[in-house]
Amino acid sequence: MINHYINIAPYTTFGVKAVAKSFSIFSSTEELKSLIQNNKEKELMILGGGSNVLFTKDFQGLILVNKISGIEVVNEDDDHVYVKVGAGENWHNFVLHAIEKGWGGIENLSLIPGSVGASPMQNIGAYGVEIKDVFDSLTAFHRKELKEQKFSHEECQFGYRESVFKRSLKDQYVITSVTYRLTKKHKLNTSYGAIEDELERKSISQPTIKDVSDAVISIRQSKLPDPKEIGNAGSFFKNPVVKKNVLEIIQKEYPKAPFYPIDEDHVKVPAGWLIDKAGWKGKRFGDYGVHVNQALVLVNYDDAKGQEIYDLSQRILDDVRNRFGINLEREVNIID
Repeated sequence: MINHYINIAPYTTFGVKAVAKSFSIFSSTEELKSLIQNNKEKELMILGGGSNVLFTKDFQGLILVNKISGIEVVNEDDDHVYVKVGAGENWHNFVLHAIEKGWGGIENLSLIPGSVGASPMQNIGAYGVEIKDVFDSLTAFHRKELKEQKFSHEECQFGYRESVFKRSLKDQYVITSVTYRLTKKHKLNTSYGAIEDELERKSISQPTIKDVSDAVISIRQSKLPDPKEIGNAGSFFKNPVVKKNVLEIIQKEYPKAPFYPIDEDHVKVPAGWLIDKAGWKGKRFGDYGVHVNQALVLVNYDDAKGQEIYDLSQRILDDVRNRFGINLEREVNIID
């Protein structure tokens, strides 16, 4: 059933008011196929958890919310278990389920908002782990051919916070399920200092996957606002990869500027640090602003307009470019 003129704020973590001309929810591939076949709008958009999107105005088309559920073990060997998960499942709930079952590999990705379907599309990552590290395959429904197709790891063409579904295949497919290759014998990744510090604070010398997950949750809760309390989409900007000579220029003024080596010629500089040093952290402008504890996060305190938040992001982009000679990119998808 397709409804009309629905406020989609409850379906996004930013909570920005925007009206969809047409709107529906699907829980199976068959429902999705029927909705697409009966669609009379020119524009079609798929929402999962709504955690990586900002609407700057009303949407003059059809929005479909993916609620395909299910968690199923489809294969396993001595070292790994292959778990197929419906794209509409909540990502963090799946992480907790995996930990409860003793399946490792995604504990560092705890408390990331959004749905399972967004995880390969965005190649989500945190604390030294990305989806590509645990990804096996996915199924996706072609919007025009109206049939499912399986995609391998190679076919997804993963990059930093992106995949083929954000580039050449953008808006052509709807991800319906994702299969992950999780570990039975775990090799924990605690290399990020924040995790090591948190484990040490709790006097944990031999951590389990649950210990790592609990540490990540604790760290994220101390830095990031809960979307249920303050509207946000998590990290609004990507961490830029720059040439070493750009970093060297920055280090003349900030000798302790943080960075992470990428290759012989490039390093990754934390976008949050750049934004903080530019003086934006904690700034508030009425109902919107930059979060007080994390400069990467733009927030809707109450009744902000999407355009206001977008304009703020542009001011930040311009300022960072002028100050540091670095072009930041938005991680959040802008719908205008």
